[in-house]
Amino acid sequence: MYLGSWLSRLSRGLSRPIGKTTQPVWGSLSRSLTLGAQRIPEFSSFVARTNTCGELRSSHLGQEVTLCGWIQYRRQNTFLVLRDCHGLVQIIIPQDESAASVKKILCEAPLESVVKVTGTVISRPPGQENPKMPTGEIEIRVKTAELLNACKKLPFEIKDFMKKTEALRLQYRYLDLRSFQMQYNLRLRSQMVMRMREYLCNLHGFVDVETPTLFKRTPGGAKEFLVPSREPGKFYSLPQSPQQFKQLLMVGGLDRYFQVARCYRDEGSRPDRQPEFTQIDIEMSFVDQTGIQRLIEGLLQYSWPDDKDPVEIPFPSMTFAEALATYGTDKPDIRFGMKKYLRKQDIAFIRDFATHHFSQEVLPVFLNAKRNWSSPFAKFIMEEERLELSRLMEIQEEDMVLLTAGKHEKACSLLGKLRMQCADLLEMRGVVLRDPALFSFLWVVDFPLFVTKEESPTELESAHHPFTAPNPSDIHLLYTEPEKVRGQHYDLVLNGSEIGGGSIRIHDAQLQRYILATLLKEDVKLLSHLLQALDYGAPPHGGIALGLDRLLCLVTGAPSIRDVIAFPKSYRGHDLMSSAPDSVPPEELKPYHIQVTWPADSEEENAAATPSKNLSS
Repeated sequence: MYLGSWLSRLSRGLSRPIGKTTQPVWGSLSRSLTLGAQRIPEFSSFVARTNTCGELRSSHLGQEVTLCGWIQYRRQNTFLVLRDCHGLVQIIIPQDESAASVKKILCEAPLESVVKVTGTVISRPPGQENPKMPTGEIEIRVKTAELLNACKKLPFEIKDFMKKTEALRLQYRYLDLRSFQMQYNLRLRSQMVMRMREYLCNLHGFVDVETPTLFKRTPGGAKEFLVPSREPGKFYSLPQSPQQFKQLLMVGGLDRYFQVARCYRDEGSRPDRQPEFTQIDIEMSFVDQTGIQRLIEGLLQYSWPDDKDPVEIPFPSMTFAEALATYGTDKPDIRFGMKKYLRKQDIAFIRDFATHHFSQEVLPVFLNAKRNWSSPFAKFIMEEERLELSRLMEIQEEDMVLLTAGKHEKACSLLGKLRMQCADLLEMRGVVLRDPALFSFLWVVDFPLFVTKEESPTELESAHHPFTAPNPSDIHLLYTEPEKVRGQHYDLVLNGSEIGGGSIRIHDAQLQRYILATLLKEDVKLLSHLLQALDYGAPPHGGIALGLDRLLCLVTGAPSIRDVIAFPKSYRGHDLMSSAPDSVPPEELKPYHIQVTWPADSEEENAAATPSKNLSS
């Protein structure tokens, strides 16, 4: 993406008013734009420059300006392109003897060195304008220059089109952040969060409350990071989410809470997951599921970037059972149907995929012009069954159908994954199925409240979390057939990725205690504080959390959420820049009553890697 595109995407933040507010949403890079009586923030206040590199235009001709930035490019020791986070501007390097010292600084400073220049804004000669640069009609005739910091040899060039491994980018993240794409991603993130705050606080009366990051271990859910304390055998836990705190805030009468919350899960990193991540966390009193959904739809519509097509509301809704039966997943990508285009030679790949990943057989069926089934097992299916299947699936001539047998959820899951694999195959051939400019939101509702544990099929665990309220019409089943109870849980899906999840909560202490102790077999002592609070007049309440990193990843089209986080962890959960996590000397562990025991194979590796003092040359 060239600079002009990047700047124009950021500069549309004032292009239209949103919702009821007249407050500006800052997105422009020009400090001269106004909205109502409000001015754009002064980007050059309190600093040594008079202007940014991206704001100068023909209207500034003749002005003397001072600019600070990085040397992006130099040509024939005559022209220099200066860059800051607001854009680029061309500098003319003086050639006359009286400015020899200025020329020496600007010609000898390595690329990416930081300089300050003072000069006059002039027009570029006719025919030398650059329409791809917002500053392409002008240039700066330099009078003075100062080298603020010289740059050493770089591990990679600061250019978006240069191929760099992700490990190298993370190791030198402070350099990677200079790229236009990372600048765009992080500024768009800031802009969207600001709009979300405006929507929640200014328009709907929410209160921003910070909750602790040192808490205690909680039952169920993902693994938590433990933090040692100085009390022997006692640990803090970093919360997976502020779930209990936001419920307690409702008990405390805050009525409407939100937080841009840091959350932690001790899990392996994936393209869409990090050990530490950010949620837009929301809770409301006296609300039902529809109220939460309408709030989130309005929030996303209000905060949506102006360079994208507007968000259309309300979002469609689908039950969990319908999503599983139709798409094979509870987070379907509804941008495409997947009913044509596959070739017969793809069948071997599809069947191998099913066998390798699921140990499951998949049988293809082709419908020919005579509406006969072309399949090795067609003779085993009765004519009435074929007709009914063709009617249900709306099979047409030259369609291919994949059939499998097995338990319902496993079979649906397999076919759902095969659908996505087929989409990948087709898009590799140029068939556009998943338009990256199309954002298809979907609510998935009516999840089961409980699922059986894989390792112990006779025991139950929460499908969402143990504080989710059961569907009122299913409460009687809690005491007879709890596996059939539906929960008041709702997920928000965008283009096949879950970007949010929430529920109406249990506000009755007796019901909460029964679910924890009797159905889930959890130690209620770990949640005694919450159960006690529910007994003291807890209002009905519910909420949701949006995954900010995942949402921004989809909005920007980034391949990984690491591209929308300033300082992310690697795939293995490491900080490659600072080498965290790191070892701690034994003497520093003593106050925490911790002693490290090394695995036997690690001891052997350490011994082999440590040179002996007795070795002679």
